[in-house]
Amino acid sequence: MKNNINIAVVGLGQIGNYLLNELKTKKKEIKLLTGKDINVIAISAKNKNKKRKFKINKKIFYKNPFKILDNKKINILFECIGQSDGISKKIVEKALNNKIHVITPNKALISKHGDYLSKIAENKKVNLEFEASVGGGIPILRTIKEGLSTNIITKVYGILNGTCNYILSEMDKTNDNFKDVLKKAQSLGYAEPGDPKLDINGYDTLAKVRILSSLAFKKKISKNNLLMEGIEFIEPKDFEIANQLNLKIKLLGITEIINNSLFERVHPCLVKKKSYIGNVDGVMNAVILEGKPVGESILQGEGAGPGPTSSALMSDLLSILRGNIKNPLGASSDKRKFISPFNINNYENSLYLRFEVKDKPGVLSEITKSLAKNHISIQRMIQIPDNKLKTASIVIITHKTKQLNSDNCLKSLKKNKKILKRPVLLRLFN
Repeated sequence: MKNNINIAVVGLGQIGNYLLNELKTKKKEIKLLTGKDINVIAISAKNKNKKRKFKINKKIFYKNPFKILDNKKINILFECIGQSDGISKKIVEKALNNKIHVITPNKALISKHGDYLSKIAENKKVNLEFEASVGGGIPILRTIKEGLSTNIITKVYGILNGTCNYILSEMDKTNDNFKDVLKKAQSLGYAEPGDPKLDINGYDTLAKVRILSSLAFKKKISKNNLLMEGIEFIEPKDFEIANQLNLKIKLLGITEIINNSLFERVHPCLVKKKSYIGNVDGVMNAVILEGKPVGESILQGEGAGPGPTSSALMSDLLSILRGNIKNPLGASSDKRKFISPFNINNYENSLYLRFEVKDKPGVLSEITKSLAKNHISIQRMIQIPDNKLKTASIVIITHKTKQLNSDNCLKSLKKNKKILKRPVLLRLFN
């Protein structure tokens, strides 16, 4: 690689703006570390006139981002637009085909089109780097690809969404309801001000799980249907009861190999208070890997925001400048295969079930009969009456049971008019 490197940045939102400042202020440090001079010679965004913390050099601004790629002097392109399709996919695809290295924090793009784009990068002998797509500033992907490359990894799990972790931590601490804490998260910039559903419904975590799966197990990115649940149905009383049980509620992304099958899932879990993962609060992320011979490895840090994301983007830049041309997803495209999905119906877990019911004789009996009919045995039961409303909360902790059994049980109880609303189901983390 030559000593003078020309860079383009597409997308000037929070991350793009922060990145531009880093590229400007750390030129000397980058040269010291790599021997390369970097120059930003092209930028593009939806709105050139938008108020920003710095002046945009109009000489290097492109209204049409694709025109940037007509410039044969571009060596590296940062894609900071977001979204899995549209301009994001097209510009990354075109840049790679033009033998331009690409760096992106776009998890949606990689989780959907990572295999396709990786193959182009391999064929053109350029880099497609996406460290910032998972875990913000935590170097989890590079750890898997390089630091643990010869290990046999069997399981990866953790807290992968800072927004959800903040909301759950605040609900636990303040006893406020979900909607109020979500508004607080939005006001602090931890959640999208408009529609935060991609965070709270688990989709954001799902995209990260799929990237982790591909790297950890050296397989193609899965397209499997998987167990995915968000956090919007959890209420303050669930935290009160969890505390009584010496447990905490966390949204976990989990991927593991079970009997040569891939099992990916995203859902809230009850974890032990004293466990490592139970003590990761606020906007922090944490990822735990299990493998041989390494054993258990833990990485923790801020999972979102322009600072941590930009840190990961800059690490990708330095990797390219040092001449580390490598397969984007670890193993080459022709070596990675699809792995058969684990049958979700066979997933075994102890369950936390909370029923809001009319406080009338026979209700508990009807619930326990349905549990028994579906081969679900009770480990512990808590009943909390509300004399004013003449209702009660019935909480049941089960022994391990299959997913199919719990699905059938809750389906049968839907018809019971004495149960006032949808039961809350949480899984105890194995």
